Amino acid sequence: MADPDATLQRIADALDRIAPPPAPAIDWLRYPAYVWQGATTRAVATLEAPSIDLIRGIDAQKAAVVGNVNRLAAGAAAHDMLLWGARGMGKSAVVRASVANAAWAWPGQIALVQASGDASLALLFGVLRGCARNFLVFIDDLGFDDRDSDGPRKLRSWLEGGVEARPRNVRLAVTSNRRAIVERHMREQDDPINPRDVVDDQLALADRFGLSLGFHACSQDDYLAIIAGYAAHYRLDFDPADALEWSKRRGSRSGRVAWHYVTELAGRAGREI
Repeated sequence: MADPDATLQRIADALDRIAPPPAPAIDWLRYPAYVWQGATTRAVATLEAPSIDLIRGIDAQKAAVVGNVNRLAAGAAAHDMLLWGARGMGKSAVVRASVANAAWAWPGQIALVQASGDASLALLFGVLRGCARNFLVFIDDLGFDDRDSDGPRKLRSWLEGGVEARPRNVRLAVTSNRRAIVERHMREQDDPINPRDVVDDQLALADRFGLSLGFHACSQDDYLAIIAGYAAHYRLDFDPADALEWSKRRGSRSGRVAWHYVTELAGRAGREI
């Protein structure tokens, strides 16, 4: 006769394989960064970010972001931030670098949480509310098409004016290629029924951010200055004419193109960066 205890143990083992035990709770006070995915959260042991001193060509924007993130880390009043504009000009990099810089100055007082702008954001706010730490929730490359009216309204409510607004220890940093975040068209200007209302409604989301910073395509001088900063840091030699030829082949000048060129320089020299 089969042992009843052994049979029960086999059943329990089979159930564990079908439905494994829940993952351990996330320690929101331990790690420098997290990735929020709604149903699951992943802790990031090391926040990958460039040194704040290496970010060049966007000096005014960098100073504003660094100052605001430092205020948040110190527990002072801080703004939600909208960083909008040209691709590859350091919007995401300056957010990550600013948090890493603030975490060094105020150990354990601030963490970065990467999330998306979907409905699970309200759940994240509920989790972070009351934590003895400040958080910058980072939504990268956000955009809504002109048919999505629900998403922008929810985000507006979370920023200001709603009963589920983000907690006092949380601020948002959003990057977008568009200043209004919501897709806009020239036909708005030709709408015969109060076109100003259409534009105002779409700009209302951007207006909720206390700090809105534009990032524009860099000039030739800025592009070369960015490369010079990287090259000096990594002790690489470069020819400005070669750097400009690289940007022409890429069809643009930006911080990202500059970094790709520096990677090329390091590869040519057999160096690791």
